[in-house]
Order: sequence, then structure tokens, then C-alpha cells
Amino acid sequence: MRAVFRPLRSLLLPVLWAVSLGVGALGTAAAAGGRSGSSSVTELPGEVLVKLTSNDALPALLSRYSLTMISRFGSRPIYRLAIVGTAKPKDVAAALSLEPTVLIAEPNITHSSPEARANQPWAIGNPTVYSAQWAPQSMRLSQAQALATGAGVRVALLDTGVDVTHPLLAGRLLPGRDFVDGGFNVADAGSAQVTVNFGHGTHVAGLIATVAPAARIIPLRVLDTSGVGNAWVLSEAMLYAVDPDGNPATDDGAHVINLSLGTLNRTRIMAAIANLASCGGAIPDDPVADQSDPGYNDDRARCAAGNGAVVVAAAGNDGSSQVKEYPAAEGAYGLVAVTASNSSKRLAGFANSGSWIDIAAPGEAITSSVPGGGYATWSGTSMASPLVAGVAALVRSMDLTMSPKDAARRVMRNGSSLCNTNILQVDALGAVTDVTPPRTCR
Repeated sequence: MRAVFRPLRSLLLPVLWAVSLGVGALGTAAAAGGRSGSSSVTELPGEVLVKLTSNDALPALLSRYSLTMISRFGSRPIYRLAIVGTAKPKDVAAALSLEPTVLIAEPNITHSSPEARANQPWAIGNPTVYSAQWAPQSMRLSQAQALATGAGVRVALLDTGVDVTHPLLAGRLLPGRDFVDGGFNVADAGSAQVTVNFGHGTHVAGLIATVAPAARIIPLRVLDTSGVGNAWVLSEAMLYAVDPDGNPATDDGAHVINLSLGTLNRTRIMAAIANLASCGGAIPDDPVADQSDPGYNDDRARCAAGNGAVVVAAAGNDGSSQVKEYPAAEGAYGLVAVTASNSSKRLAGFANSGSWIDIAAPGEAITSSVPGGGYATWSGTSMASPLVAGVAALVRSMDLTMSPKDAARRVMRNGSSLCNTNILQVDALGAVTDVTPPRTCR
């Protein structure tokens, strides 16, 4: 399915989605985070995504429904298909869903926000502002880093790209890949004068480095200069992240994946890929978790070797307890849904909430790196997500044999209290030591 992904921006930038980054705007002060409102949903003409029980089922389906294959996920029975003719994707997907050999069939969906906020320039900061910000202290980060720094852990960053020359990221980046234009140039394309999402990936990367300074970041560009991507490309990047060389016997993949992006439309193909990436295991005949086809043999071998990833995803900036963002809301094995808190130990005004949220992290007025060697302040769940990803990296560095689900649980159960909500805020020291901190909102 080709859902379009864009940054989850907050108050000072327009919230333009299809899949949006959970991010906030580079503002002059603590952004209050606006709501995106309801998004229109448009089918991308001419494509459907399917997951089949077996690769053997494909030829008959192509013939019966006038489809052609565009691409697939390696040897797995998961396909991106083109519709020959004028049939609507939702109708083709509905018909395919009735086939006994089809586990998932979805049209490609694009999303766009009905709102557009005024573009605002970055509030350029400096290393002093970065070092003095409120977030690390609220997470008890310095105490946690006395015990763990993320050494030996790789964190995949699926985003707009990064400034590989930024001093904050020096020595902390591994070779990445561009899934938008192809190749290996992962630079954050565009400019601050032209594209509202410029610098998003660099900002998020800096936050991962802030929390887990000894971890290594794998930058994977999945969003274009408008901050737009699609579910197929995102899924491709997730599978690449956990096995870059395509050899399940080698330990070269990510231990943590950060997704500061989301969509209002649920995509079960993405849930299936997240399950594979986090080694969620196989459940026969389950649409998401079925792995009965031999095409999943490499995934089974990789997971048997302990090479799975904690998936951390931003929960969105709609300021709503009703709106759900995906993949954060999928509830998949090893996935952590992250909303944003503020310096007053409350949920940020723009932050989504609800029982599907796993944990909060500082997300209002967060300073980090931006292209050109500078620093700037943004607000949003896109800022909160990499802070949790960094804490997951600290936890996994304590024991690389720990399963993704166990690492995720350790992060989630050892949070500190926020005021006026049952949602906990991530506590780095509590996660690293596996000791629940005192539960007080003050």
C-alpha cells in the first residue's frame, strides 16, 4: 500500500500529511502545537498492495483480476501490484480480500491536512541552548549515561535524510541509503526557504545522539523534500534496516528503528513488516503474522539469531484522544507508541493521547541539530520519539541478547508520572536499571 507519509508538525508549521512526521515546528518559543484536524483520504489510482498465503497464489490472482506486479519484498509473498484498466483500487482490494489465498489487500492511500499554518523561520539556537535544555534532566539522562551510552547498538532513522557533516553527528553515523531517489546520498534535500520539512531528519538524528551518544545511526531517507513518502517505501526501508546486507547470518542490522512519522489510515501491510522487523513471531493464517511460506525463511533465521529491532513511532500532533496515528497505533510486537510532554510535567497541548499510547517523552521546545552545523528548536511527537528510541538503545546496550519486546516493556514500565494523565514519561535511569522511579507528577 502506498500511503503517503509526512512529518507530524505542530503549531508553527502546516500539518501536511499523508504520512506525517510526528514533528513540530522550529519556533521562537515553546510551540503549543496545533491540531491537524480531519484529513481527507484519497486513493492513489492504479495500485494495490497484497500479502498472500503463498507465492504460488500470485499467478492466478494476476490473471483473474487483471493485475501486474510492480515489486515485491524479496522472496516474501508480499506484493505491490498495478491495476490494468480503470477499476478502483478499493474495489479491487475488496474483491481480493475475499480470496482464500489473500491475507491482506489494500489500496494505496494518500493523506492531506485541510489546514495550513503559516510557515515560520527556524529559531536558530546554539550549543549553549542545546546543552541547557530541560528535556535531559526530566529524563534523568545523565545518571543513565553513567551506566550505559548505547555502545554496540545501531539505530535506524527513517526520515528526510541527515546532514552527515553536522558536528553533533560526527562519528555517530553509519552508511545509509536513499529510498526516495535511489543511491546512498542521505542528505536532507531542499532548503529552509523552500521546504517546511527541511532539517527534520537532522533534528531527529541529533536527539538520538543526545540520548545514546555511543550508538551508531543508520540514516535511511524515506521522505521527499515535501516530507512525503509511502507505505511501500517505508516498509522497504524497515526491512533493509534490520538486514542491510541481505544475509540473515550476519549481525549488521538495527537494534532500534525510529519512525517520527505516521498516517491516519491504518495499513496492515506496514503492521506485517513491523512484525517481521521486531521478530514478532509467526501465527498461521493471521493476516499480519502469517509466515508459512518459505519466502520468510531468512526472517526466521535472522530472528533465531536474535537480530530484531524495537520499533519506536511518533503518536501524532492532533491534540486528540480520539485520533489514532499509524504505525504507532498498530499495537505490534516490539513497537512503542510515543506522545509528547512539556516542561511542566504534563502532556503537550498538541500531543495525541488515548489508551493506545505507550509512553510520553519531552516534545515541546526541544533543541537539536539542523543542517549547516546549527541548532534549532522544534516541538512535536517527532521530537519525543527519538528520545525514547535513544533510551531503548541504552537498554539494549546493556544486553544485546534482550528481545525487542522485552526491551520495549522495560522502557515502558519504568516511566515517571505526568500530571493529569495516566500516561507515563520515559525515564532513562529507570529503564536502564529496570527500577521504577517514584511516581509523582511534581
